[in-house]
Amino acid sequence: MESIFVTAEHAGRRLDQALAALLPRHSRSRLQGWIRRGRVLVNGAEARPRSEVRAGDRIDIDADTEPVETDARPENILLQIIHEDAAILVLNKPAGLIVHPGAGNPGGTLLNALLHHDGGLISVPRAGIVQRLDKDTSGIMVVARTPAAHTRLVAEMARRAIRREYLAIVNGVVTAGGTVAAALGRHAGDRTRMTVKAAGRHAVTHYRVLERFRAHTLLRVTLETGRTHQIRVHLAHIHHPVVGDPVYGRRRMIPGGVAPELGAAVLAFPRQALHATKLGLEHPLTGLHMDWSVPLPDDMQMLLDQLRRHSAV
Repeated sequence: MESIFVTAEHAGRRLDQALAALLPRHSRSRLQGWIRRGRVLVNGAEARPRSEVRAGDRIDIDADTEPVETDARPENILLQIIHEDAAILVLNKPAGLIVHPGAGNPGGTLLNALLHHDGGLISVPRAGIVQRLDKDTSGIMVVARTPAAHTRLVAEMARRAIRREYLAIVNGVVTAGGTVAAALGRHAGDRTRMTVKAAGRHAVTHYRVLERFRAHTLLRVTLETGRTHQIRVHLAHIHHPVVGDPVYGRRRMIPGGVAPELGAAVLAFPRQALHATKLGLEHPLTGLHMDWSVPLPDDMQMLLDQLRRHSAV
């Protein structure tokens, strides 16, 4: 049984809409099915999908025995696992690996790799995946190995108790750290992109300057919320897009005076220079707080070395 509480930002929404926002790892159709079958209680009583929820409402979801909705097949894809126990595994995802199968990508994903590594994950929603990284974002992720662990980790995500830190190399010299609090929603003209919009979903990103260079900055970024493309959109919104971002970085411009070798390295960087470096959470079985970290991948480290060699200020 999973219990969550409605926050002020979701008050006034329909129950199914609020659940979709609070439990983004489950599909809307799955959530509606749970509601219709009486597996969702609001303040102890059954409710309809269209019922309006209020701030402070307690929602109980009995989802532990829900079968997995996936046609994915196991595939022998190498995983870099940095921690594994009976309840969870923590891994370092390489850039280029898609997390979930989807249109145009039926296989070759992290989910397929997980099913090969542990066949028991077929009984866990989404093969235990409770967070996402974009295809070309590298770094640390946690996976639940049992339905109960999945339920607890999803609840931790909903109450923002899982700490995630990222390293990002961005265009331009950032003068100081700060916070971006700007709602995000789908772009009206391109549904694959996100954009800042008043009618979007609440999103907050914090950033701190680690190193400044002549035309770039290394940032440490932490999230309060976990919206699609959040870091990339928020940093572009403050006019410091992530180096190499093909969607939100616009043209790759190299300022005058930058060494040719560095300019070539920046122009040739094949992906967004964004890496999930740290993860902290409460273990779903022991309740103990645990932290992990992974170093920068080779491509970002080489770019950082070029920045330090040619343009440190």
